[in-house]
Amino acid sequence: MTDATPPADANGQTPDQAQPQGPGFRILAQYVRDLSFENPKAPDSLRIDGKPAIDMGVEMNAQGRPDGLFEVDLKLSIKATADDKTPVFHVELLYGGLFALQGVQPQDIEPLLLIECPRYLFPFARQIIAQATADGGFYPPFMVDPIDFAAIYVARQQQIAGAPAETGQA
Repeated sequence: MTDATPPADANGQTPDQAQPQGPGFRILAQYVRDLSFENPKAPDSLRIDGKPAIDMGVEMNAQGRPDGLFEVDLKLSIKATADDKTPVFHVELLYGGLFALQGVQPQDIEPLLLIECPRYLFPFARQIIAQATADGGFYPPFMVDPIDFAAIYVARQQQIAGAPAETGQA
């Protein structure tokens, strides 16, 4: 390490000063708001043949706070059932984050909070669900597939506007 400052450019600015700061956000905190795991038919549910049927729900919510920060919640609900509709497991996770926005235009706040922020929270929520199912006796643990938060946001906006959701066609 050195105490020397980086050399200034032709305008007398250091590299840190010369770089314009664009819009962005910082994650100030992440937390489990609620976690529920049920294995109602244990130990029989641990010995099922084949892969269980998975029903998964995803919800995102964001709200501003009086201090100018934003809370974003990612709710994942997974129900697994055997072929005969026997419950295998049910896990619900409400995972939250506290975000500070910087230089974001008003029209870009909602997409940022409901697409980009959940995208950063997702890997941590995925790991918590995997650990909960592993601790519940399931091997291999359940790994949530990657989620396209932009597609969910667009579909929700179209639903609100009353327009049918577009299907991707080439």
